[in-house]
Amino acid sequence: MDDPGYLTMSAKELNRLEVLNRVLDRRLTQAQAAEQLGLGIRQVQRLCRKLRIGGPRGLVSRKRGRASNRKLPDDLRRRALDLIVSRYSDFGPTLAAEKLQAVHGVAVSVETLRRWMIDAELWVPRSQRQRVYQPRRRRSCFGELVQIDGCDHEWFEDRAPRCTLLVYVDDATSRLMELRFVPSESTFSYFAATRTYLERHGKPVAFYSDKASIFRINATAPRKTAGMTQFSRALSELNIDIICANTPQAKGRVERALLTLQDRLVKELRLQGISTMEAANAYAPEFMAAYNERFGRESLSDRDAHRPIRDDEDLSRIFTLQEDRKISKELTLHYRGNVYLIDPNPETQRLRGRMCRVYADARGRVEVRREGRSLPFRALHKLRRVTQADIVSNKRLGSVLLKIQANQRERDQQRLSSPKVTLREKRQIRAARARADAPANP
Repeated sequence: MDDPGYLTMSAKELNRLEVLNRVLDRRLTQAQAAEQLGLGIRQVQRLCRKLRIGGPRGLVSRKRGRASNRKLPDDLRRRALDLIVSRYSDFGPTLAAEKLQAVHGVAVSVETLRRWMIDAELWVPRSQRQRVYQPRRRRSCFGELVQIDGCDHEWFEDRAPRCTLLVYVDDATSRLMELRFVPSESTFSYFAATRTYLERHGKPVAFYSDKASIFRINATAPRKTAGMTQFSRALSELNIDIICANTPQAKGRVERALLTLQDRLVKELRLQGISTMEAANAYAPEFMAAYNERFGRESLSDRDAHRPIRDDEDLSRIFTLQEDRKISKELTLHYRGNVYLIDPNPETQRLRGRMCRVYADARGRVEVRREGRSLPFRALHKLRRVTQADIVSNKRLGSVLLKIQANQRERDQQRLSSPKVTLREKRQIRAARARADAPANP
């Protein structure tokens, strides 16, 4: 109810009051007022009559403050809430509405019951829920659990393009174990960083990561795999476990370390005059030593959980892409759009229809092995096919676009050198390339 000395009006009613006052003052015609308000002339005449008789209060809706004609009885509301408190206190609105109608014959819509339960503080809307993340105790041993993550950031500010920093943090001591600047998060970048870590510290018990596709197959029904990514397969061969966290808060040590690095490391790189990933990687050990001295802490146990790398563990072969392929009757195999021919000899002749394993390193070099022995082969030709759209993670989008631009320039250059392309088309290609390479206007 409005206070006797005050009048509550909506913005729509205030606008009507202003326009109708101008009509009563003969500064505006009724036709002009009807056009401004989007009403008919007769409605404007009725409103003007109400304004003359009742003043501004005559323009206020009489339904304001009154209960809706479709309002459910208060007895029904009290009965439903009493039943929920007594029998369905831990039920949500949807299930509670079903039980009220099926068991007690109380027919109430889900949204109406939801509103009643919220008003009675029997239900908290999802938007108002606050999940509590209780702190987890540190692991007791150094090297028992190592949290890993990557961060795409302007590490060199405006001196160089954005890049990604891979960070390895020990859970027991909060020490930085490995820093590596890479163009983007990829399997080979984690291969290189993890190999450096293992050569420097040894094998930890487990790595703790997020659910990125590098560490975990996110498809519900993985095809042609054993449910392992290349990175998890490499760790399995080294007898290292990998654990994927459900939330960023679960691996809070590396997340907080990244926030600190985005502040301190960026400034240190600026003071050192470093503007390339190569120079930053060379400076990383010095920065890690200063960081660990400032922020590191002692572990609860003196035991180092790292294990040495065995002599039979060939890191160069383990940290490669490995896929099984079937050798055809013609001693050929297909791998990533290429056809490879196994050199025929008495030993390889018996391998028709058998499985072999293809190894590919970061430089694109390929090796074919069968039962631990390398097979002689040569590349036959590359399959011609239409490029399909790839699913690209947001973390790798920048580097993928740079590669796409390079491929587009290469295709343009091939067309310019082709005798089948007309001179007019070549002029158009050069003009389009010049416009694309021209600097943007400030």
